[in-house]
Amino acid sequence: MERTQILVVGGGIGGLALSLGLARRGRNVHVIERAPEFVEIGAGIQLAPNASWALDQLGVLEEIHSYAVFPQRLVWMDSTSGEQLTSMDLGEPFLARYGYPYFVMHRSDLLEVLLKACQAEPNVTLEPNREATRVEDRASTTVVTCGNGSSYEADIVIGADGLRSGVRKAIFNDGDPICSAYVAYRGTIPIGEVSASAGFDNVIVWTGPDRHLVQYPVRRGELYNQVAVFKSRRYLAGGAGDDWGLPDELDEMFASGTDLVRSGIAQMGRQRRWPMFDRLPISNWTRNRVTLLGDAAHPMLQYLAQGAAQALEDTAVLAALLADHPVTADPASIFRAYEAERAPRTARVQTQARVWGDYWHLHPGPLKASRDAMLQARSATDYSESDWFYDYRGRTAATVT
Repeated sequence: MERTQILVVGGGIGGLALSLGLARRGRNVHVIERAPEFVEIGAGIQLAPNASWALDQLGVLEEIHSYAVFPQRLVWMDSTSGEQLTSMDLGEPFLARYGYPYFVMHRSDLLEVLLKACQAEPNVTLEPNREATRVEDRASTTVVTCGNGSSYEADIVIGADGLRSGVRKAIFNDGDPICSAYVAYRGTIPIGEVSASAGFDNVIVWTGPDRHLVQYPVRRGELYNQVAVFKSRRYLAGGAGDDWGLPDELDEMFASGTDLVRSGIAQMGRQRRWPMFDRLPISNWTRNRVTLLGDAAHPMLQYLAQGAAQALEDTAVLAALLADHPVTADPASIFRAYEAERAPRTARVQTQARVWGDYWHLHPGPLKASRDAMLQARSATDYSESDWFYDYRGRTAATVT
């Protein structure tokens, strides 16, 4: 059995960010990851000012920016009519309001920066191919056992092991994640294969009934990221296992889209699909010396593009608390302070992400007509609806009692 002070289970964006934040505050951290390598699966990621703030606390924001694209607008289009519904100016007014830019990048580039930074820290130990299968509370310590037989005794354990977190089950077993009946196809294509009419300085969202397509450039503008999402009628009719959300449904759901939409769908990779899940919010992420972070604590649907941002906010708050207080004294009180700061906010984001998904996917009718009229009347510099989640800097001080 290996002895460590802080064990982080999960080496994704949240787990590595937390480990880096702790190491740079003088803490020793051991990270285990179930996959054979520390890699990120997926394509593009959108990072709003609240994510930038958290990355800035780690001291990696400037390097991350070297991989990024800084779009000038978020544009909402109707996927059937081709009509623009609204836009958000991401230029100078946005930067003046929030202090950080909105940027997009490839998920693997973000993870690579965090991984290299952790590898450069002598206080961080990284071990892949270690799947936590048991979490045992021993009052003064916690023991985590892995499927390969290795085990770790730690003063505290942070579960950053994602949607199907094994650590979560040891704290709060609320069953399986909830399937939304939506499925996503994600991928990138070389920027040279994209029509200039797509708008290389925009994040574009094409919405329609039970479907949407998101497009934006990544990796310094070398690649073009696309995410196609739709509700599977086959799933709703009782499809099980892998027999739903297949490529034939993808083509069918977007067949009534504009030429630009159908062109984008034709270029989508079909090798892998991502069924979309979340969970209901919970207020208790902690049991004694164990707590949760990111999707392990608050998995959410992707419609607000806040999943990674909320995980990064978690790391900023938790790393600061753990740096300010000895972890061997009373970790439960540290974790309660962390929960008190983070749980209400992440619950709101989880809930609003569901609402926003319904709002995007309205069918033609009075509700959609009312929505479209309201969107077309708003100003591109009206940020009132985004202040609550973009304008977060951990200002509500998390205090240990």
